[in-house]
Order: sequence, then C-alpha cells, then structure tokens
Amino acid sequence: MTVKTEAPPVPAAMVRPPTDTKKQSWTGLWFVLPFVAFYALFLVWPTFLGLYYSFTDKSLTGRAASWIGLDNWFEAFGDERAWNALWNTAEFTLYSTPPLVVLSIVFALLVNRARRIGWFLRMAFFAPFVVPVSVVTMIWIWIYQPDGGLLNHYLELLGLQNADTNQIWVQGEGGVAMWSVVITTVWWTLGFNFLLYLAALQTIDPSVYEASSIDGANWWQQLWRITLPLLNRTTAMVIVLQLIASLRIFDQMYIMTGGGPNRESEVAIHYIYIAGFEGFRIGYASALSYVLFVLILIISIFQFRLFSRKED
Repeated sequence: MTVKTEAPPVPAAMVRPPTDTKKQSWTGLWFVLPFVAFYALFLVWPTFLGLYYSFTDKSLTGRAASWIGLDNWFEAFGDERAWNALWNTAEFTLYSTPPLVVLSIVFALLVNRARRIGWFLRMAFFAPFVVPVSVVTMIWIWIYQPDGGLLNHYLELLGLQNADTNQIWVQGEGGVAMWSVVITTVWWTLGFNFLLYLAALQTIDPSVYEASSIDGANWWQQLWRITLPLLNRTTAMVIVLQLIASLRIFDQMYIMTGGGPNRESEVAIHYIYIAGFEGFRIGYASALSYVLFVLILIISIFQFRLFSRKED
C-alpha cells in the first residue's frame, strides 16, 4: 500500500508571474531597430540604387537620367583602362597578401614565446593599425623623399647609391611605385592579422606541446606538425579577409602615387572614382563598381570552398 504525499506549496515570492512573449519579442525589436534603420539607409538602399544607376546614364551634371540598359556594362568590359586598373589591383594583391600572412604568423609566434616583453611587442606590432591612413601615408612619403628622405639617406650611408642619383620611390617606374605602396600597406595593416594569429595561438592547449615533447618532438617539429595545422582555420580567414582588403585598395595608393607614373599604380577603385567624380559619369562608375563587386564575390566564394574542402 502506497501513501500519496503532496508536494509542499511553493512560496509566492518564487512563483514567476506569467509573461507576454509577444510583448518581449517587440521589446527586443525596438533595441535593434536603430541599427536596422541605419543599415538600410546607408548600405541596403545605396546598394540597390547603385545597381539601378548602372543601367542608366546618371550624371553629376544635373541632367535627368535615362534608361540605357546594358550599355554601361558592355563599355566596362571593353574599357582597356578599366582592365589595366584591374590588373594593377591584382598585382598589388599578389604582392601584399603573402607577406601580410607570413609575417603575421612569425610575429605572433615571437610574441607568444616572449613572456617578459610580450606586452611591448604587442603594442609595437599593432600600433600602426590604429593610425589614420592620411598620417601613415605622410610618414612614408617623407621616408620615400628623393632628396633628404630617410630611406635614400641610409642607402647613401651604406654606399648603395650616390647623392646625385637618388632613387625616386613613390613615382618610380618599373613597378617601384607599386612596391613602395605595398611596403607601406604591410607596415600599416600587419597588426590586425597579427592579433588574429596571436589569439588563435593562445587557445592551443599547452598539454599538446608537453605530450609531443615527451615523445621527443623538437620546436621545429611542433611548429609543422601541431601549431600550423591547428591554425588552418585562422589562416583561411586571414587569407580571405586580406584578399578582400587588397582588392579594395584605394586610400594609400591615391594619396601616395595618384595612379602614377603613367597609370602604373592606378587601381580599380581609383578608376571608378575618376569615372564617377572627375568624369561625372555616375552610371558608368556604378557599373564598374558592380564588376569589381562580382569579382571579389567570386574570389571569396572560391576561397571559402577551397578551404572547406581541405578541412573535410
């Protein structure tokens, strides 16, 4: 025979009052509404408006825009100057991406092992990233000055050039101007990738290295067999982000070289700016922008699929 016992009554203070889930959902919406409004106003609406302008002859001269269909797109694909700007953009991306990935890993490994001065190295490597692009370019333009510049001064001290034949860097031909901007960009943006790798390194369990040391693995073997494989996802993310950033190069190239000499450093966004704000052809500039957008999208999708297959 079983005796049924009733549970003790719950104190009134512990009873949760009934809540209106519909009211809670609307409350959360009010918090995100300002962000959604700004996002729609400054990103979504300009995106669709630019796509519409790419099918018109929209101009900054003030005349009414008329529908011209795919004329801007056909002109963009047949524009030799646009293709040259795209090639310069690809060249800059090819030159800047490998050092920004490799040096970030090297510096992150260095800081991760340097315990006493790690705080100073973190600050030193990341500090340039927070400096505005105008300040960065002015510093490096001064370094690259043909007469009295810091770089040519030390080259003279080392006997690598004469004072009468100073190297012209920012406006140098034969790819010199491009490499000058690449070096500036690497110095300026290295800190962001460095922080990503340093954060990933600090998430690796130290017991993995201890176990490998017991098995006789040295530092070099730990690097290639443990550290780098565990950084694969971070490397994939860094490469994708860096490719997108390099393909969108404009600020430092525009300020330092202005597209010269002879358009050797004129990149895609610079030519879009010229077409839109110097040639007053907003419709054609919009078409060029979407051509660049599609290329970046294709490259990003290819990179994501490539790294996902490697992980599988």
